[in-house]
Amino acid sequence: MRTPGRNLILSALLLGAPAHALAHQFWLAPSTYRGAPGRPITIAAFAGTGFRGEEKPWSPDHGVRFVVRAARVLDLTTAASVGDHAWARFAPSDAGGAMLAFESTFTPIQLPAAAFDRYLDDEGLTEARRARAHAGLGVPGRERYRRCAKAWLSGGDASRATAPLGLPLEIVPGSLPGASVSLPVTVLRGGRPLRGAKVQAWRDAVAASGLPRDASTRDSVGVVWSGRTDPRGRVVVPVRQAGEWLLSVVDMVPSSNRAEADWESTWASLTFARVGAAPPSVEAAR
Repeated sequence: MRTPGRNLILSALLLGAPAHALAHQFWLAPSTYRGAPGRPITIAAFAGTGFRGEEKPWSPDHGVRFVVRAARVLDLTTAASVGDHAWARFAPSDAGGAMLAFESTFTPIQLPAAAFDRYLDDEGLTEARRARAHAGLGVPGRERYRRCAKAWLSGGDASRATAPLGLPLEIVPGSLPGASVSLPVTVLRGGRPLRGAKVQAWRDAVAASGLPRDASTRDSVGVVWSGRTDPRGRVVVPVRQAGEWLLSVVDMVPSSNRAEADWESTWASLTFARVGAAPPSVEAAR
């Protein structure tokens, strides 16, 4: 979990990269989003921009928890060894679907003042931006960040997708992801609705086989939609087009460890696919 890291900051300064290039998304990437009972699915993780990224190796020192909620909740933190790019191999036991969730520890970084302020503007972190402007110090941005990533493996049991998993920041679907042309979501911070959070969406086409394309080699794509949550922490994301989808939201508050950083951010993501007809719901089949 080293993004954005020291090497990225140095490269940006040397090459004149824009500040938003440092604000990497992080997501869980299953080998397929269409699970079948007994068929193993490999879970990896990527960090990058525009839904293209670098595959990240498993590091137990940076993982707080890594679970999957299917017919029951399973702990996946011991499924991989240090340095493995395959974080887990999970075989669904039924057709109900599964929600994967990962939470990292905090990692400290520092950005030059102007780059940090542009990053706050790009991510819609208005409260932190106003606080820095009010102080008028022009000091570097001392931040520590963590990741809260989820991925939905399609199935018919909506309760597995729509119930929160208790991450510090999470995007909670209001219905089965990928089953309709729109997806209502609620952003929760500490289990409570987060008002005014900027949710962004990216989409990439899937391969002819219906499998996700390799995120390390595909072209970057731009944000296809963004919106802010209402007072109940809700927003409806249009997902009419088929493909692999990434939703992301960032929250920043004053750091609880001022010796390490002035600000702490939490990045939450949700990946899922909309490919062809959605599987029938469990309730409809009864």
